[in-house]
Amino acid sequence: MNNLLNTLIVLLVVGWLIGFIAFGALVGSLIHILLVLAVIGIIYRLVSGRSRT
Repeated sequence: MNNLLNTLIVLLVVGWLIGFIAFGALVGSLIHILLVLAVIGIIYRLVSGRSRT
């Protein structure tokens, strides 16, 4: 499950970067949604990792 979450985080960040570089303001809201999802995933990983130890 941890590996799947890492993969999802990487895909969201890469999608955000590609969207930001390729489309700019055209799909600005989608880019920010991807960024927010990636940040939520990172925060979730940090919180769940600390509670298990």
